[in-house]
Amino acid sequence: MSDFWIYFNVGLKHVLDIHAYDHVLFLLALTVPYDAKAWKRILILVSLFTLGHTLSLFLAVFGIVKINPTFVEFLIPITILITAIFNIYSTGKSAKKDNITFIGFVTLFFGIIHGLGFSNYFNNILSGSATDKLLPMFEFALGIEAAQIIIVIATLILAFVFQTLFKFSKRDWILTVSAFIIGVVIPMILNSEIWQN
Repeated sequence: MSDFWIYFNVGLKHVLDIHAYDHVLFLLALTVPYDAKAWKRILILVSLFTLGHTLSLFLAVFGIVKINPTFVEFLIPITILITAIFNIYSTGKSAKKDNITFIGFVTLFFGIIHGLGFSNYFNNILSGSATDKLLPMFEFALGIEAAQIIIVIATLILAFVFQTLFKFSKRDWILTVSAFIIGVVIPMILNSEIWQN
């Protein structure tokens, strides 16, 4: 059981690390269009995101997929940018609320990209054969899922505070947070190591 908590905590801390805020930004962008009433939809999306990066961890652990880490680190902020732009574009449009299949598929795909970023880190902290890494990988994934739920709950609380106490409309909340995310992510893209190669 102690091994479970070791890898669970590694996953938890990896997402909640203040220096690795790209994951937090993606979850913020994913959650900001919703309120607490949409908790089932949010849980589905977050779980699809976790499934995506668990799948890419699995593929990386078994050596099925190997992608240049610099390219992955470039793609991660691109996924955040796309999500934030989608929020701005679709704010107030009912189609966004109705079409979870499209959003779910994109979230799963983006989870795969983010998971490839995790895979390099994960493979560096573990030694042994691929099968030795399977159980720790799932424990790591559970830690990531728990961290994501913490971020989602914090985002929903912030939304409630801003919309209730500070009288932000839901539309203004979505636009403001999405614009903030875009402002943070564009320098990440421009400063990517990919431009130096």
